[in-house]
Amino acid sequence: MVRVADNKPYDRQELPSGGMHARLGEAISMSEVLLAPSLRGAEVLAGASGLDRSVLLVNVMEVPDILPWVHPQEMLLTTGYPLPQDEAGLVKLIGDLAAKDLAGIAIKSGRYLDSVPPAVRDEADYRGFPIIELPAAAAFDRIINDVVARILNRRADMLSRAEHVLDELVSGVVTGGDLAQVCRGLLSRIGDAAVITTADGRVLTEEGADRLETESTHLWELECFDSTGRFLVENEPTRIPRRGGSDAHWLSVAVRGGTHDIGRLVLFCGRALSAEDAHLAEQAAAAAALVITKQQAVSAVESKYQADFLHDILRGRAGSRRDILSHAESLGWELDRSLLVVIAEANHTDSERGEELRSLQERFATAWAGAVRRHDPGAAVVWSSDEVIAVFGTDRRVRQDEALTTVEGFVREVRGLGGGGRRTFATGISRPLEDVLRLPAAYEEARKAVEVGRRMDGEQSVRHFDSLGVFRLLSLIQDTHELYNFAAETLGVLATDDKPEYADLRRTLSVLLEHNLNVAETARALHFHYNSLRYRITKLERMLGPFTSDAQRRFAITLALHALQLVVK
Repeated sequence: MVRVADNKPYDRQELPSGGMHARLGEAISMSEVLLAPSLRGAEVLAGASGLDRSVLLVNVMEVPDILPWVHPQEMLLTTGYPLPQDEAGLVKLIGDLAAKDLAGIAIKSGRYLDSVPPAVRDEADYRGFPIIELPAAAAFDRIINDVVARILNRRADMLSRAEHVLDELVSGVVTGGDLAQVCRGLLSRIGDAAVITTADGRVLTEEGADRLETESTHLWELECFDSTGRFLVENEPTRIPRRGGSDAHWLSVAVRGGTHDIGRLVLFCGRALSAEDAHLAEQAAAAAALVITKQQAVSAVESKYQADFLHDILRGRAGSRRDILSHAESLGWELDRSLLVVIAEANHTDSERGEELRSLQERFATAWAGAVRRHDPGAAVVWSSDEVIAVFGTDRRVRQDEALTTVEGFVREVRGLGGGGRRTFATGISRPLEDVLRLPAAYEEARKAVEVGRRMDGEQSVRHFDSLGVFRLLSLIQDTHELYNFAAETLGVLATDDKPEYADLRRTLSVLLEHNLNVAETARALHFHYNSLRYRITKLERMLGPFTSDAQRRFAITLALHALQLVVK
């Protein structure tokens, strides 16, 4: 029977505690250690509030300078001989051992230490660091054997239960179970909610979110998710317990397919999570890996089949309207309505090759498919290489700005809030179409919006075909050398960057033309003095001719500036 000294423990709220707060392992608590037969008659002299500290190791203190040799979650045994003889030194030792996250110290007093001084007990209470007084007959070898045996038994029990859980989950997967079933199987044993995500944190399935709902805790508002509902894999380490809200705890483990990271399984609970919880979550993650790998294999075949069919439509090889609509219906696509075509083309670097590039392409396509199909379940979304094509329903009278707003919503969702292996991409939007046979023309419109938008706005442009203006006509000229020659003939040296002032003068010329030659408005837009701008206009006319009075020359200069913008970008 273990006795606990009647000392009121100090509040440990602001002090670091041991055990699971430090790391996960197959540990037992100090309370469980005290149940060992070899510790019968032991008394907890101080630090009773730390009896939840975890024990992974047992060591005997034989030298005074023990600090360099101790380890977290270690329980020390001592006769008292190597302990500091002065009270201040002993107080400091207890503080240092607690700071190193040891589990506690057991002292056989009497021969070398008559009693533990009050100041030392106070320090142990303050630190929540257990000091155990051993009976005179206690044998260190028996204590070590008992504690190690309990730790090994705990590990064996945990492995046995984990293996049983894995067998059940894998059996469910083999007989057709999905990710939701994996989550339910895990939650039948531990936790309140479970989420499985892609490698970049996009949620594939969730179970039990309502169990965690309280006035102050909402699953999707926890700090581990961003505002789009993506799990922040870049901020959330695996196998490290976390806490948020008022009473939500979570732990994420990697879902691995062979050597590749293919997702995360996140377990949520209303209590602190233990080493055994982590081990069971990893077993569930192994079952989830089987499901995801199987889904990816099936999806790869289906995606190729769907992509081939859509490309046949775009090439005019898919048969009649009736054939196209019938086949599309069998794929779950609704194409007999007003539609928009959107193309998203990813940018990649030379460093992206092989398996890494394929994985990035799949994540990119999956993110687009999820965003578009949440908006329209009957949408067609296919991908090949770096291009994703989405065909979804719209109002036949949809305005350009309305279509742009919808697609910008998709873009924000796909890009998320950063991290997770995202790719930069340019996006193009077609005009609305009423007839599925017009899909090839709409595809070319979206394709052109991507190409020209990237030249005009950079690699992350989002452009509607109707917003291209005169660039739409200029882009039809395939020979870019011819475009540059026209710009060079019209603008002369201003078409080059041979001198720093040429780019500055081109900027002045563009803004002047945009403001219809209004000198006062142009000066305000460029933050120039009126007379300074008049001087620049005179200089430009000496270089380009009297464009302020010659409408034809002015029109040619405007086209040349637009052509130069396309060619240079």
